[in-house]
Amino acid sequence: MDTRNDAGPAPAVSVAVAQGAFNAVGGLWPLLHRRSFEWVFGRKTDAWLQTTTGGLLVSVGATQLAAARDPDGPAHARLIGLGTALTLLAVDLANVPTGRIRPTYLLDAALEAGWIFAWLRARPAPEPR
Repeated sequence: MDTRNDAGPAPAVSVAVAQGAFNAVGGLWPLLHRRSFEWVFGRKTDAWLQTTTGGLLVSVGATQLAAARDPDGPAHARLIGLGTALTLLAVDLANVPTGRIRPTYLLDAALEAGWIFAWLRARPAPEPR
């Protein structure tokens, strides 16, 4: 008898909430405490770009969190989540080797790859009865 407790892939709603929170917190970090963000990821010469990126990530995260509550929302959260993760992964992988950004961004690249994998495995939300 097989006694494994394999629940399978996470529902899309769970991925939407998790990535939404991740994006919102990640976007808030440089906005609320630039010093610690730059300590980890390196000093930035263009503060406006750091602020813009942080604000966009907060917006993306808030949108994913809101979408998770709507019956059609997980599909939208998936699109914005995959687009965001693919973009950030590409930026990380293109700029670390050139020395433009610190190697600590490879940690972000791994996390973004994880979100892509999670979305590709996520099963749709159950149909409402």
